[in-house]
Amino acid sequence: MFKRIQFFLRSTFGFSNRESRGFMLVLPALLLLYLIPVGYQKILDRNNEEGYQAYLLKADSLVKAGWKPYQAAYSSDHNSATRTDSTKKRPAYQAPKKPGLNKLSFAEADSIVLQIVPGIGPTMAGRIVKFRENIGGLHQKEQILEVYGMTPEMMEKLFDQFEFEPGIFKKVKINEWDANTLANHPYINYGEAKVIVAYRTQHGKYEIPEDLLGIKIFTKEWVDRLSPYLEF
Repeated sequence: MFKRIQFFLRSTFGFSNRESRGFMLVLPALLLLYLIPVGYQKILDRNNEEGYQAYLLKADSLVKAGWKPYQAAYSSDHNSATRTDSTKKRPAYQAPKKPGLNKLSFAEADSIVLQIVPGIGPTMAGRIVKFRENIGGLHQKEQILEVYGMTPEMMEKLFDQFEFEPGIFKKVKINEWDANTLANHPYINYGEAKVIVAYRTQHGKYEIPEDLLGIKIFTKEWVDRLSPYLEF
């Protein structure tokens, strides 16, 4: 038998005599290593089966004695009551409301507060305040577009944050101011101011805005834009 196995190993796998003898010595150990786990598992299975059968016998005895494995109705009612109680006791959480801000009048907003508007930084805020002060107040929202760099979109955001109330707080004293003072107003340049003073000196004081139309270089549109700021 041993020689037949050696011959099989040499002819099939090309083993030498020494290798065949070594393999034959190792083979029993390999078989033993294989059989140990198999036998151990069978022992465990048998013990588990015996324990399970013992449990069934005990459970049958308890049932015959009146024990109930579970009480579905009680469990269902209990769970329902628990859910109801927990629902009643659970507070209704809500996210806190975002606090609002005071909406100031645009006429009261300084260059610091104006920077709350997206797109308006320190430079633009300074231009807005300077324009508002020099012109003496706005009587139309659209006048803010005359500020350098102001866009319609930025204007909408500005008056979303601030209330616009038409109001002129400083008038142009057309019959008193000299050319330099008149030229400080955004709607009058120095050349126009010199002509206004010269015409006033020659023809006397202005009575109504339309008197400025006596100066042929001025158009009705130019006079209409300036007229809300004139004081006679």
